[in-house]
Amino acid sequence: MKYSKFHGVAPAMVTPMNADKSINFSALKNLVAYVSEGGVDYLVVQGTTGESATTTADEKKQILATVQEANSKNLPIVYGLGGNNTESLLKQIKETSFDGIDAILSVCPYYNKPSARGVIAHYTALADALPVPMIMYNIPGRTGINMSAETVLKLAEHPNIIGIKEASCIIEQCMEINYHKPEDFLLISGDDVQALPIISIGGVGVMSVIANAFPKQFSDMIHLGLDGKFAEARKALGSFLTIDPYLYEEGNPVGVKKILEILGICDSQVRMPLAAASNELGEKLKSIIKQENLIK
Repeated sequence: MKYSKFHGVAPAMVTPMNADKSINFSALKNLVAYVSEGGVDYLVVQGTTGESATTTADEKKQILATVQEANSKNLPIVYGLGGNNTESLLKQIKETSFDGIDAILSVCPYYNKPSARGVIAHYTALADALPVPMIMYNIPGRTGINMSAETVLKLAEHPNIIGIKEASCIIEQCMEINYHKPEDFLLISGDDVQALPIISIGGVGVMSVIANAFPKQFSDMIHLGLDGKFAEARKALGSFLTIDPYLYEEGNPVGVKKILEILGICDSQVRMPLAAASNELGEKLKSIIKQENLIK
């Protein structure tokens, strides 16, 4: 397929922080090495899990540059660039260097609650202006609107819109998109535990929160699914089903950053309005990690 570089697993990378909430670039380099050695297929930088809402424009540039420097395996990089102010994003596109960026991940406009026509106009304007391909991101739980299959399929006709990260958790909608989409259009799961079901109906992989913490185990499972070995993949899925709800109990990336702290990879610090994981959540996560034998 044309865009096979975006098949498989991409960790939606967290942004490690110091105790004073400044960015820990050394830990970010270590995280890139950790997930790369774990067998992920590409990297997503400055998505929601990277706390893009609370990083500055200068920090975003430094984060991207750090990931690129640490990317010794030359994995493809998808960079988060989205929002609810179309004109501002168009200005940002003009001011951004896209060297070393393989595609953009752009969230559906949030808060404004645009109509389908508004969503189509927004994405079309961005796709026309971008020098690299764009992957849309449908996450109704955060944006307040669900991009219908009809809207997605209309936008899939644009030559510079190559896929969608689907986190609606509506499997019928994913089935409809897959059935009618252009051959090379990518259907990517935006939900870890729905990744295997979405792969089973034609999806090509997942942009994942939990792959930050358990890249090898999660990548092995997803690749089994992509190889059609669903009976084997299901055996691994149970562990992730158990731990997944706790990743979001106190907000994302609070849970996965706590796991990364437990694993000794980076601190669990997050920026307000998020609050670092409670001791209670930390104990639950430790218990599940031990119970499910997630540390090999």
